[in-house]
Amino acid sequence: MVTYSAKTFDLSGLQGISDQTLEVHFKLYAGYVTNTNLLNEQLGEMLKAGITPATMPAYSELKRRLGFEYNGMVLHEYYFGNMKKSGGGDAGAGTFLAAAEKSFGSFDLWKTDFVSVGKMRGVGWAICFQDPSTGNLSNHWISDHEYGNVAGYSPVVVMDVWEHAFILDYKPADRPKYIEAFLANIDWAAADARAK
Repeated sequence: MVTYSAKTFDLSGLQGISDQTLEVHFKLYAGYVTNTNLLNEQLGEMLKAGITPATMPAYSELKRRLGFEYNGMVLHEYYFGNMKKSGGGDAGAGTFLAAAEKSFGSFDLWKTDFVSVGKMRGVGWAICFQDPSTGNLSNHWISDHEYGNVAGYSPVVVMDVWEHAFILDYKPADRPKYIEAFLANIDWAAADARAK
């Protein structure tokens, strides 16, 4: 059975996202790691005991919950991993910029679409995915953590737009200000490394 450990991210001093918000957010992320490990352990024990969905409905419910917890863990790692102090600005001349221009016609049009997805009502994620077969980028709204991920596509830029990502710094109606802060902290080198 695989056991996961919470990763550490040095993000203190971000522009517009306070260290206090990050501290709370890191604790939330650690909870996803803990719950992923716990559910994997419980499901493993059930399998050893011969329990499957056919023999106990609880197995199915734990398996469904694992999708939420596991994706919560992984998406937070992408989110924290695509920010850095003194980040932001334009995408530069790397692989991400080339993919954005190919897919949207320009970086500015990609950014407009990505920001628009982030401003949609509800809680969830704005994620720029890349189609591995064409290299094209597309921006998507992901509800919760497990609903809306595009099968086979790779996350390139991941923005958490659940209120816990900004509530200590901005009012819920001020999500656009948080999105501006997120964009001011993007690590474009991370986006380049993820894009192919």
